[in-house]
Formats: sequence, C-alpha cells, structure tokens
Amino acid sequence: MRDLDVPGRAVPPPIIESRGLTKRYGRHLALNDLTLSVPFGAIGLLGANGAGKTTLIRVLLGLTTPTAGEARVLGIDTKADPIEVRRRVGFMPESDALPRDATAAEFVGHMAEVSGLPAQTARQRAADVLYQVGLDEERYRLIKGFSTGMKQRVKLAQALVHDPSLVFLDEPTNGLDPRGRDEMLDLVDRIHRSLGIAVVLSSHILEDIERVCTHVIIIDGGRLLVSKTLRATADSEGDVLFRVDGEPAPVVERLRARGFTARAGVGESGQDIVVSPESDEAY
Repeated sequence: MRDLDVPGRAVPPPIIESRGLTKRYGRHLALNDLTLSVPFGAIGLLGANGAGKTTLIRVLLGLTTPTAGEARVLGIDTKADPIEVRRRVGFMPESDALPRDATAAEFVGHMAEVSGLPAQTARQRAADVLYQVGLDEERYRLIKGFSTGMKQRVKLAQALVHDPSLVFLDEPTNGLDPRGRDEMLDLVDRIHRSLGIAVVLSSHILEDIERVCTHVIIIDGGRLLVSKTLRATADSEGDVLFRVDGEPAPVVERLRARGFTARAGVGESGQDIVVSPESDEAY
C-alpha cells in the first residue's frame, strides 16, 4: 500500500513501523511477514477474533518477542528497548484483571506510581484522568461494585495516567450496551482530538473504527489485508472507501469471506474498494 502525497504538507514520522514481523506459537503462525508504516492519528486495527490483533499489540509493546522481523513504536526498537516503549505508551487490555477490593483512585494511582511518578503526582494524575473518563464522583468507590462500562473506563484511565504519546485500546467496547459503546467511542475520539494522543483501537466491529479512526489496518490470519487512510467519502450507510495498489479482487474476496459487503473497480483508477458491514457485528 502507499499513501498519496499532498504537495506542501509535511508528513509526520510514523508512530508504528514493522518489517517482516512474524510470530509463531509452536505450529501456529500468529503473525505472518507483517510489514507496516502507520501514521500519527487514530488507528483502527480490524480483524476477526484470532486474526492476530492481540499478538501484534503484544509484540509492539515489547511483551513478546517476534520469531522474525522487527518493529518500532514512536521510533523505538521494541526488542532493543521494550521498557522505553512502555514508558511512552499506554495499554488498555481486553481482559478484566482489575483488583476488586481497591477503589478506582487507589488502582489508577498505583499504576501511575508503577510508571515512575512520585506518589503525590500519581494521586493528582489519577484524579485528573478519572475525571476525564467520567468517573470523578465514583473514584473512591470499590471497583467490585462497578458496572462493565465503569470498569472499562477504569482500564482506560490507567492507560492514560502516565501521559503517554500513544495508547493501545484492545476491544474497548467489548461487553458494553449501545449507550455505553457510544460513550466509550466518544471518549476515544476526545482522547485523540482534544488531548493529541495517538490511538490504536483494536476491534472486530467496522462501524466503531469508521466512527473514530483516521486510518485502518485490516489483518486476517496474521497477514495484512489493508493499511490505508480512511477517506472522507463514506456514504450514509457507513461505507468506507479504500484504494489499493495492484489487483483489488483478492482483497475483496477475503473481506467478503469475513462477512463484509465489498465491491471493487470503483473510481477512476479501478483500484478502489467500497466496504460496508452486513451488520454491527460484521466479524
């Protein structure tokens, strides 16, 4: 894939780069020769369960070592300096491993201290981010009494508490009702647009990514299908238009196999693909 250059506009350095990234677990190939260059923005990482999204995030965070290839996050080699990557990056995991008998303020403050902030600064930062995610009045309540939506907000707050340049959000709308999903996506959008933090939003729901993201990466079976800036030509049905280099038919075939309505050959170049979900749960 290649992005179209805009004359006279400076192009910021990529926030994520990988070359030939491969990860095997025994005979299972979780990532397969993945090469990426991802610009600053709100990035959608789209794929079915088991497509390799979480493995990719773990490699980019330096939590697991690739079998082959290399990756850089914010210009930092993830194998050579994984601690520096995690110092500058926040992570909201999909799994719920929150301490039930701690308050939101205690947990988020603790995570701030783990990130290296002094105790007093950590407490203030915890209060600030809990306010930003809408938990100001609940910050002294025990987490065990929180709803699913409130727990998701606590996880988001701990990802932001050390003031990262980039946050990875792994299925942040998982388990939420329609209202909670809308509120979470609004928070994600505000984090990027108002706070200026780059976001990688991992999801299996195209509509979520279309709503808040500026760029989308689609992977399947650990392989890259699409990496492209979302163009401002979406129609009222939520369609998304991509342009690919080379023959679009194989990409269309893979997308259709995953539950999307996709058609190729639109636009002047004949290399555009229009993608729309069959439903909110296209994956």
